[in-house]
Amino acid sequence: MAQKHKQKAPNKGLHPRNPHRARYDFDKLIQSCPELSQFVEKNPYGDLSVNFSDPDAVKMLNRALLSHFYSVSYWDIPAGFLCPPIPGRADYLHYIADLLADSNGGKIPKGKAIKGIDIGSGANCVYPIIGHRVYGWHFTAVDIDPISIKSAKFIVEANASLKGGIQCRLQKNPDHIFTGMINDSDLFDFTLCNPPFHASLEEAMAGSARKVKNLAANSQKKGSHHSANAMKGKKPVLNFGGQKAELWCPGGESAFIKRMIDQSVGKGSQCFWFTTLVSKKDNLSLIYKQLKKVGATEVKTIDMAQGQKLTRVVAWTFLSAEQQDIWRKTRWSK
Repeated sequence: MAQKHKQKAPNKGLHPRNPHRARYDFDKLIQSCPELSQFVEKNPYGDLSVNFSDPDAVKMLNRALLSHFYSVSYWDIPAGFLCPPIPGRADYLHYIADLLADSNGGKIPKGKAIKGIDIGSGANCVYPIIGHRVYGWHFTAVDIDPISIKSAKFIVEANASLKGGIQCRLQKNPDHIFTGMINDSDLFDFTLCNPPFHASLEEAMAGSARKVKNLAANSQKKGSHHSANAMKGKKPVLNFGGQKAELWCPGGESAFIKRMIDQSVGKGSQCFWFTTLVSKKDNLSLIYKQLKKVGATEVKTIDMAQGQKLTRVVAWTFLSAEQQDIWRKTRWSK
């Protein structure tokens, strides 16, 4: 297995191409999504903001961001489902673009001929939406939950800007990750995945309780009485929503990624780069060990940072140097 490479995130901030590096311009966001106005008010410093502990406010902010930056006219998710932070989701995709560029002489391959598969896309379909709108890539959105797939399909069909760019597939076997989703005739340039973080419902609840506590503490520290008061007596909200498959699975993140690695071997000739987010740094050694065991020819680790939160993407391929060159010439040089 080739030496692992580290690509440092610049200035511990969002990716340079990420349009969400600047502070939210709520006036412009409200122009794009007037419904956001009911959740926006001035904090004690006179700045416009929303209550980030309120799931409805976060969902409406997401709707405004997707409308303003990605020309998505309709976006919604069922109650209780994961409402992801748009800036962090966009970051992963921009680093995927860099990963492809590194394998393509520094040029980002764009357009519908470039295909990605999102494992566990969820009801929100955010990764495929951003990836298609920014780079023109074609996505296959995969999930084991029928409601999530139904929601994702509805979002795609409701937006002319997404039609023909995203396909949704239901994984009927929860033990399978790529089987049945990468068919014999499929070729994918990359996979991406934000794996379940926790190992149990209890662990997920405990994590959400800490999040609520931290939000309250940060609000008090910044002098935001509105947010702090809203947090008092508030029950933990599971990451602003989230079903079992979105938040936890037996063995947690490390077990899920190990299973993903094992199953990627059988699809090694049909995908250039397999990738996954890794939230827990302690899981990296196990991941590297497993990738060496299954014979990955190249492994890369990309560090990312959103504020104080540090995470990383691990990418691997089974293609030899000769196979990579053929892939580039037949798929990326058109």
